[in-house]
Amino acid sequence: MPDTISKTKNIINRLSFIGITGNLILCAFKFFAGIYGKSGAMISDAVHSMSDVIATFIAFIGVKLAQRSADSEHPYGHERFESVATFVLGLILAGTGLKIGYSALQTILSGDYSHIPVPTFLPLIAAIVSIVSKEAMFQYTMYYAKKLDSEAFKADAWHHRSDAFSSAGSFLGIGAAKLGFPVMDSIASIIICVFILKLAVEIIIDSLKKMLDTSCGAEFEEQISEFIMKESGVKRIDLLNTRMFGNKVYIDVEIAVDRNSTLLAAHKIAEDVHDEIEKHFPNVKHVMVHVNPDEE
Repeated sequence: MPDTISKTKNIINRLSFIGITGNLILCAFKFFAGIYGKSGAMISDAVHSMSDVIATFIAFIGVKLAQRSADSEHPYGHERFESVATFVLGLILAGTGLKIGYSALQTILSGDYSHIPVPTFLPLIAAIVSIVSKEAMFQYTMYYAKKLDSEAFKADAWHHRSDAFSSAGSFLGIGAAKLGFPVMDSIASIIICVFILKLAVEIIIDSLKKMLDTSCGAEFEEQISEFIMKESGVKRIDLLNTRMFGNKVYIDVEIAVDRNSTLLAAHKIAEDVHDEIEKHFPNVKHVMVHVNPDEE
C-alpha cells in the first residue's frame, strides 16, 4: 500500500511538472512569435497556453487535497475537492475563450482591416510546434489521468487538446492572412474561442454532476443489480440508489433474503454483497446494504 501511494504521488508530481514547464516554454515562444511575427491569433494562442499553466497548477492542488484521508470534519473523505478544482478549471477555460473572442470580434466589427499587419512565417512555425507539443502532452496526461482515475487531470488533458485545436485554428488563420486576407487572423481567434467555450461548458457540467450527488446512470445500476443477484442468498433487490461523490461512487441497496434465515446468516449475505461490490468495482468507495425478509 505505501508503494502504491508513493507511485501515485510521483505520477501526480511528474504530470504537474511536465504540464507547467511545457506550457511556460510554449507560452513564452508563442508570445514572442505573436508579437514579433505580427499575429493577433498567435498572441491569443499564447494567452490560452498561460491559462494551461494555471489549470495544471489547480489540478495538482485539487488532486492532492482529494487524496487526504477522512477526518472528523470530513468523515466521507475529500474527493469533492477534485470536482471543485475541475469546476474552477472549466471557469478559467471559459474566461480565456471569452477574452480571446471579444478581442477578435472588436477587430472584425471595426470594418477597417487596412491597419491589420500581415503575419510573418514565425507564427506559422510556432503554431506547428504548438500543435505537435500539445497533442503529445494531451496523450501523456490522459494516459496517467486514466490510471489515477482523476477527473481534474482528465480536464487538464483536454485543456492541452483544446490548445492544440487553438493552434490549428491559428495556423489556418495566419496562413490565410499571408495569402492576402488579414482579417482571417482575427476570424481564427473567433474559431478558437468557440472550441474553448464548448470544452469549458462540458467540463463545468461534468464537475457539477459529481458535486450534486448525481446518479451513476441506468447502465451502471443495471450492472450492479445483475452482480448482486448472482450473490448467494439474495432473493430480490428492493431498492438501489447510486450517487457520485467526486470521482467515487456510493451505493445504498436493500436486498431480500430468506425470511427464516438466522441473523448471522442474513448478516453474512449482506457482508458478502458489500465486499464483492467493492472488490469488483474499484470506483465504489462505500456500500450500505440493508436486509429485508423475503415474502412467503
